[in-house]
Amino acid sequence: MSFLKYKELNNLKDVNDVEKEIFVAAKEILDLKFKKATNQTIKSHLFIHLRRRIAQLQYKKSALLQEKI
Repeated sequence: MSFLKYKELNNLKDVNDVEKEIFVAAKEILDLKFKKATNQTIKSHLFIHLRRRIAQLQYKKSALLQEKI
């Protein structure tokens, strides 16, 4: 899995859609943490990918909120 590009977020036009995506990514991070804690095999690079994805989504959310003002 490669890093996702910010341009891929252009299809998200609503703040609610972005918040749903943030929730899904945060849930995936939590699942990875549980797998790590129970010594299951995980791909550790996914932590980095998901944290970056959340940061991109939060930036997109703030940009959408600025447009509304």
